[in-house]
Amino acid sequence: SITVEFMAVEEGTFEYYCAVPGHKQAGMFGKFIVGSGVSTVQTTGSDTYTGSSPQTATVSAGPADANAVDIIRDPSDLPAPIGNRGPEKVIVELETVELVGKLADGATFKYWTFNGTVPGPFLRVRVGDTVEVHLKNLPDSMMAHSVDFHATTGPGGGAVVTQTMPGGETMFTFKATNPGLYVYHCATPMVAHHIANGMYGLILVEPEGGLPPVDREFYVMQGELYTAQPFGTAGALTDDITKLLNENPEYFVFNGAAMALTSEEHMLRANVGETVRIYFGVGGPNFTSSFHVIGEIFDRVYDQASLTSDPLTDVQTTLVPPGGATMVEFKLEVPGRYILVDHALSRLERGLAGFLMVEGDDNTDIFDGTITPGSGH
Repeated sequence: SITVEFMAVEEGTFEYYCAVPGHKQAGMFGKFIVGSGVSTVQTTGSDTYTGSSPQTATVSAGPADANAVDIIRDPSDLPAPIGNRGPEKVIVELETVELVGKLADGATFKYWTFNGTVPGPFLRVRVGDTVEVHLKNLPDSMMAHSVDFHATTGPGGGAVVTQTMPGGETMFTFKATNPGLYVYHCATPMVAHHIANGMYGLILVEPEGGLPPVDREFYVMQGELYTAQPFGTAGALTDDITKLLNENPEYFVFNGAAMALTSEEHMLRANVGETVRIYFGVGGPNFTSSFHVIGEIFDRVYDQASLTSDPLTDVQTTLVPPGGATMVEFKLEVPGRYILVDHALSRLERGLAGFLMVEGDDNTDIFDGTITPGSGH
């Protein structure tokens, strides 16, 4: 514990609070009253404190950071399948990086990330592997960070041994005992704050013999951002813990940024006749996704990312909760633009969409019609 002594030289009511980001908004604040007689301390943030967080007014945005970087994890950026090999020791290197990234046109945001992107790297092991995790927190970080692997059997998924201060490094090992697709995320309090700012990713534990081959694989994760400024505001946006605690996001995102997977650089691309697999997860921290691809039907859905259960077949939309994942597969039969959405479609208007561009010859037996530019989807 620490004791601080000071002399009160002025009468009045003064605020005190925890200076760790997010802690004041979570309730760690109070009033210190200095009067002409005996001073008293009020230990809550208002006279009628009921356990809810203080409300905050809209905060103006400063100018956008000209040095903001692209934090979008490209959906095709994932390692090759493991296939048919025996168990091995696999070393995973993760760095926690706090950096200013491009959230939307004209808007920047201070992200907290694994390895500089949202989501973090797609990790791939096989059942029976021993996974050695090294977590480095860069020296210029403002916060401690950690990692919780949902693929781990052990306290905190590893978070209890990876609470890492700026400039520090931690390490732990776990055995990949269960095949499946699992979320990992930062688990440093306030956990939801770290996740909302971008600290999540997926690890695939392949079964013995690997997964059935497909032509293309993609990596997509959904999350929310809670900015003090309204959706669409230009400038340097800041996070808002009150909105986070009230589950009132301004942005919904695939791979970290508004409309991230609709750009020429980051959209998904494939060809007619190919079978694609999408590894899809929800970092959250709060909202379930009704994942859907407009104009396609999932041939196979590995519900809740279980690889030991038979997949569902012929599925239009699949539910994925925060901290959960799924795998979907489908064969592409008609060229065109297909839109990835959460079918809670109001979220599309807050930045949540992606494009799958399919090239190839028309297939009029399956679909025949004249497309009107700018109409419908």
